[in-house]
Amino acid sequence: MVCLVSRTGRHLQRYDNLGRRQVVGCIPYRFKRSNDGTITEELEVLLISSQKGQKMMFPKGGWELDESREEAAVRESIEEAGVIGNVECELGKWYFISKSHGTFYEGHMFPLLVKEELEFWPEQNVRRRTWMNVEEARDVCQHWWMKEALDIFVERLSSLQQ
Repeated sequence: MVCLVSRTGRHLQRYDNLGRRQVVGCIPYRFKRSNDGTITEELEVLLISSQKGQKMMFPKGGWELDESREEAAVRESIEEAGVIGNVECELGKWYFISKSHGTFYEGHMFPLLVKEELEFWPEQNVRRRTWMNVEEARDVCQHWWMKEALDIFVERLSSLQQ
């Protein structure tokens, strides 16, 4: 068994040249399995609840000085959602204001193909994770920039399947 603990504090936090906190998130995904165990083409994505409420979103958090964006995406998926997987090509960069803090952010999003769901993970006592289809995810996700990232991801997958 491996002991995992969430990183805390902001001493390694990255900021851009305009003072915006840089955050990295991911869209954990998988393809649904049918009753006989075969993998279907139906896409499912994993959303998590916010720490202090019932708002749903994709895992995301601060990008720190000692890691790449991809490493930050992997770390956040483990800490917040308890999943391990393969990070894929970046979906984009967004600028937004936190409604709760009134601060400016630069956010990067990546798809993460889930290979393993952990039974225990650092934030399991403060978050719940829920697999859902893309339409449900678009409805419940609280952040416009994450919804845009989801749309880009779905479009990318569609173009690969043609």
